[in-house]
Amino acid sequence: MRVLVACEFSGIVREAFRAKGHDALSCDLMPSDLPGPHYQGDVRDVLHACWDLMIFHAPCTNICVSGAAWFKEKRLDGRQAQGISFFMELWRHGERYIDKMVAEQPIGIMSSLFRKPDQIIQPWQFGHGETKATCLWFKNLPLLKSTNIVEGREQRLHRLPPSSDRSKIRSTTFQGIANAMAEQWNF
Repeated sequence: MRVLVACEFSGIVREAFRAKGHDALSCDLMPSDLPGPHYQGDVRDVLHACWDLMIFHAPCTNICVSGAAWFKEKRLDGRQAQGISFFMELWRHGERYIDKMVAEQPIGIMSSLFRKPDQIIQPWQFGHGETKATCLWFKNLPLLKSTNIVEGREQRLHRLPPSSDRSKIRSTTFQGIANAMAEQWNF
């Protein structure tokens, strides 16, 4: 299966699918943290290749509740509209041209502007003792089943101090979630 992991710099989801024998490519404006097939640039440059599955993590900075304190400013200067537009552009493309797709976002405004998510998952359902509610919207994919429910339920990511790499750390997919995707969507 040919898998596009859009807006992923970590390479974690890409490598989980590659470990299952799939032809997977990650794409992001930043270089990949892990070696492997990665397109550094705008995902729209590679969208029109033939993909069987697209997993996209559209940037959430301007459309998720973690930034709600700045929503008014983001609406006024257009950043929020750009975030919504990009999410919807990826979704519409996948709806038309890609058989299977999932959009991933933390809790945010897409749940009311687009539609309610098909599923909300937590890292603690997949072997990580942390909380980070993550919305998933599906096209032709089953819900993810929990693989390893653990105790802990810590809000580590929410409490990270300001730093130059805070947003990278907060947006990296948990390995247990990536493994569950590759295992359960292994068509």
